Amino acid sequence: MLAIAASTLPPTQAQNVNTALTIRADVQEANSITGVITATGNVKMSYPARQIDAIAEQAQYFSKEQRVVLTGNVIVTQEGVNSIKAQTITYLVTEGKFVASPPNNQQVESIYVVPDRDVANTPATSATPVTQIKPSFKKQQVSSPTSITPPEKLQPKLQEIVPDGN
Repeated sequence: MLAIAASTLPPTQAQNVNTALTIRADVQEANSITGVITATGNVKMSYPARQIDAIAEQAQYFSKEQRVVLTGNVIVTQEGVNSIKAQTITYLVTEGKFVASPPNNQQVESIYVVPDRDVANTPATSATPVTQIKPSFKKQQVSSPTSITPPEKLQPKLQEIVPDGN
């Protein structure tokens, strides 16, 4: 089992199992000169801090670049529902980015679960009752039964509307 702690964490947090990227496999080899760790056979990668799990035939962790290359029937799942399937998937640990490559003449498959926001069946809620909403540029008009404006005074005067002769 290989446990890789995120490099930006303090030593006390780096040992926390929830922040470690863990790779389990049948066989693992580490090259101390190149900093490359190769895991083969029944490879399982887990990164609980980012809710990532993966399976593959082989994984290589490049410690200097903070990069994991998973190869051979790779399936990566995030949050238990979103997934990517490809022949090769590279995970850039510090960026949190996946790059998937298919075998020749094939495609990468991604499945993303998008929450359904059924707006039509959800009633809108407002803190302000609709009867009190008014545009900010208008003043609220209050009319009382005692002050009624005769209709002839509401009509615009033509001389005020006609543009001047310039």
